[in-house]
Amino acid sequence: MRTAIELIDPDCFSLSHIRACFTTRVGGYSETPWNSFNLAMHVGDDPGAVERNRALLKQTLHLPEDPYWLNQTHGNRVTRIDDPPANRTADGSTSTTPGRVCAILVADCVPLLICDRAGGQVADVHAGWRGLDAGIIAAAVDAFSAEPAHLVAWIGPTIGASSYQVGTDMRQRFVSTNAETSAVFNQRGASWYMDLVGLACHQLECTGVGAINVSDHCVHRQSDLFYSYRRDGSTGRMAALIWIEPR
Repeated sequence: MRTAIELIDPDCFSLSHIRACFTTRVGGYSETPWNSFNLAMHVGDDPGAVERNRALLKQTLHLPEDPYWLNQTHGNRVTRIDDPPANRTADGSTSTTPGRVCAILVADCVPLLICDRAGGQVADVHAGWRGLDAGIIAAAVDAFSAEPAHLVAWIGPTIGASSYQVGTDMRQRFVSTNAETSAVFNQRGASWYMDLVGLACHQLECTGVGAINVSDHCVHRQSDLFYSYRRDGSTGRMAALIWIEPR
């Protein structure tokens, strides 16, 4: 089995001591339907294969320590991991400590990485529609000591606006509380489609984040590179990681 992995490197964090990456499904040890670089323990994959994948990730990236994996709940909690054991039940983590590796898992939802321009603090966020509705992005921005205008954000591969079909109740849920969110819903025939990336960008803009960068990948359409729960059901998870490299 091929073990070499393929990673996506965000190019917006222009500080040598800030490291970040997004994984793909390419490489690794997991068998079908998790083939092959699944990093999640909760999806039914062989735990031994997941452990080998996580070890391969750590080795490939020369991580200073194991990623701080979270128990994600689609909520709005952002946990500070400077002094483990921090609360792992969260959908985001933040750190000012060199060597602490923030990590989240996704397979359709928005992976969001944030860093201040001075490179003194980083954060990693898992944002599905529930998290976006609950305010996970505002919570992440509020966790920074720097002003929002001094933050840089990167939105990684997510399910695209043309692939994420939702019901009319979903549109009503968001539009009833914020009419501006109507722009992230598009109707085709009798069906509505939701732009998760567009909604995340809107919320980042509302918080005043200074720089917002967006990947142009759609995980639903690019089955060779990415997992998608919407597309496949039983499947693996990719990871987004960010950390301050010890100097």
